[in-house]
Amino acid sequence: MSEYLIIYVEIERKIDFYYQMQHIETQFELRMTMDEIISARNQFELQHVYDISHKPFSFGGGILYLHTNQGVFSYKIQDNPATFIHAFKSLKTEN
Repeated sequence: MSEYLIIYVEIERKIDFYYQMQHIETQFELRMTMDEIISARNQFELQHVYDISHKPFSFGGGILYLHTNQGVFSYKIQDNPATFIHAFKSLKTEN
């Protein structure tokens, strides 16, 4: 295993010139290597990530939670994170 990744979505809400609400959806990668987990805005050493959990939505997708020494970080995902979570747990037991 060299690297695992899962796509997450950030939604930005803006009011345009005509006072209309716009939803801007941007996709990013949450990448896990042997040593760290990297998002678009954060980087966590694997030793500082205590757990990863997932809350599925009934209509598909869900929220992926990284429990770290800096707090809990949430990521809105569309794909099943089972492989990503399993890889994390395997890496944690190796270290």
